[in-house]
Amino acid sequence: MAHEGDCFLVPGPVRMSDACLEAMATPVITARGTEFRDVMADLNSGLRTAFNLTPSSRERGTESWSGEDGYKVIAVSGSGTAAMEMVIANRFRPNDRVLVPTNGKFGERVADICKQYCQVKHITYEWGRSFDLMELEEQLGRGTFEALLICHNETSSGITQDAAALAQMCTEHGVAFILDGITSVGGLPVHPAKWNVEAVVMGAQKCTSGPSGIAAIAVNEHFVERVQTIRQQGDSNPVYYLDLLSALKKGNDDQTPWTPAINLAMGWAVSLRELEEEGLENRWNRCRRLADGVRRLFSDLGFMLLADGGQQSDTVTAIMYPEGFNDSWRSKLKDEYQTQVIGAQDHLKGKMFRVGSMGTTSIDEMVEGCHRMIACFNEMGHALPNVDVASYFA
Repeated sequence: MAHEGDCFLVPGPVRMSDACLEAMATPVITARGTEFRDVMADLNSGLRTAFNLTPSSRERGTESWSGEDGYKVIAVSGSGTAAMEMVIANRFRPNDRVLVPTNGKFGERVADICKQYCQVKHITYEWGRSFDLMELEEQLGRGTFEALLICHNETSSGITQDAAALAQMCTEHGVAFILDGITSVGGLPVHPAKWNVEAVVMGAQKCTSGPSGIAAIAVNEHFVERVQTIRQQGDSNPVYYLDLLSALKKGNDDQTPWTPAINLAMGWAVSLRELEEEGLENRWNRCRRLADGVRRLFSDLGFMLLADGGQQSDTVTAIMYPEGFNDSWRSKLKDEYQTQVIGAQDHLKGKMFRVGSMGTTSIDEMVEGCHRMIACFNEMGHALPNVDVASYFA
C-alpha cells in the first residue's frame, strides 16, 4: 500500500506510535506507588529485549531489571548523553586512562565527557573513515588503558564501528569495553554478553521509537564491582543525580532514586512492547533492508556516500550533495514535498544530507520518501534518470 501523508526520515527522534502517544497522555500517577512500580517492571523487561539480553519477568518484585546473563538495566530520566555521562562518571577515577577513537561528532562527545572525569587518549579519524584497527591494537598493547570507549553507530557520518573486532582486542588486552549504543541498540545487531561489554547506553527516541528525554544503561557484574570498589577506595569522581549506585539500590524495588520521567516511561514501555511484537532480529533486518535500498538507489543515481563501504550504517545513510546543491534542497523538500531528512553537522554542514532508517519506518514510507527526494532534485535542476525506486527495497 502506498504511503500517504508526510515522510519523516530522520535518524531520531523518530515517529512514535499512537499507542505510545496515548500512554504518555495517561493521567498522572504517584512515582512511589505500586502503579509506577508496575510501569518500571514492564519497562525493564522491554529494555532487556532491546539490549539483546536474556529475558526477565514483567512482574514487579521479581528483579525485572536482571537476568541470567548477569546484566542489569537502569532507566535514566535524561537524554542518552546523561546516561553516557552516568557510565563514565561512575566507572572511572580521575587518574584512569581511557582510549577513545572517533570518526564523527558523537564519538567526539564521548571523548569530551571522558575529559571531565578521567585521562583521555583521543584518536581522531576523518569523519566516515573506518578506525585503523592496527593502530588501536598497538595502543591497547601498551597496557596503560583502563578502557576503550566508542560511539558504536556514528549517525553524524553514517558509519558503524566493527564492535566485534574491538571487543576481541579488549578481551585480549584486559581492558573494559564500553559502548555508546544510542543509535544502534534496537536497530542494529548489538551483543553485550558475547562482546563482554561492561556498559552500553541507548536512547529511547532512536531505534526503539520511544519519547525523547529518557534513556537506559545495561551494565554487567564487573562494571558494578569496579564502581563499588572505586567508591570504597575514596578516589571516585563526585556524582549526585547520576549516582549509579543509588540507581542500583532503588532498582531492586522497581524504583528510581529521584523523581522519574513517569509519562515518558509509560510511553517507552509501550514502544518496547511493540519492538517485542515485531521481533528484535526482524527490526534489525528491516532497518538493514531500508538502508541497503537507500544506499544502492542513491549510488546508482550518481551520489557519493560519506562512510566507508562495508561499515555503512543500517540506521542512517550519509549522502553528499551534488555540486551546486546545499540545504536549500532540504528546506524545499520539507516545505513543498512534506518530507524530512536531516542535514549535516560542523564542517560538513550544507554539504551532505542524512536519511534515517530506524525505528518503525516502513518500506512504503521510505519508497515514497525517495520518490519525493528525486522529484525535488529534478525540480531544482539536477536531472536524475528514471528508476524503479520500489525495486531497490524489494
